[in-house]
Amino acid sequence: MGRGQMPTGRRERAKKEKIERIMTAARELFAEHGVSGVTTQQIAERADVAIGTLYLYASTKAELLIMVQNDKFADAIDEGLAAANAALGQALPEPVVALIRPVVACIREQTENGRTYLHELVFGDPDEPYRRAGLALSARLEDAVTGLLTRGESIDAADAATLARVVTAIIHISTTATVYLHRSDDAVLADIRDQIDAALTARHRAA
Repeated sequence: MGRGQMPTGRRERAKKEKIERIMTAARELFAEHGVSGVTTQQIAERADVAIGTLYLYASTKAELLIMVQNDKFADAIDEGLAAANAALGQALPEPVVALIRPVVACIREQTENGRTYLHELVFGDPDEPYRRAGLALSARLEDAVTGLLTRGESIDAADAATLARVVTAIIHISTTATVYLHRSDDAVLADIRDQIDAALTARHRAA
């Protein structure tokens, strides 16, 4: 090993520590000021890294937001899955509502951040690694809704998958549309429940 070179193990630990500092700084600043009120320079300064170092891990502020929100989104899905499993004995749509309750709270915790995150996932480059990870989480949520819809109901897999896409679209509009921003989480969830009920009722009538 040449003089001045850091051993691989130490180099990897240093890289991990820098990423953790950047993530912590971004999470704190986005929570305090919203994504529009924060600069990448501020994140770099709070993380105690050079701006060039920050750009090695995320080339834009949007990517930093996606990194932060992906972690929160994943935790919300895990929490929702546990709640949905506990509600499996109840009639639809209650297990589905139990699943999406933490997701709605996650998106609306800091409204600007949640709206920007979903916008970036929908309209950003799907091949960018952080967006790809976020889209995989969205697919995981949709798959979970599909699974709940096929449990104990006369809904086949194809129809359940279609209804799950309807549900995720309802979540997106209900949590990001400007006209709904004044509503509480409970009010948003009640509206989502009503829309899911209507979709299920229409499906049963058609069947």
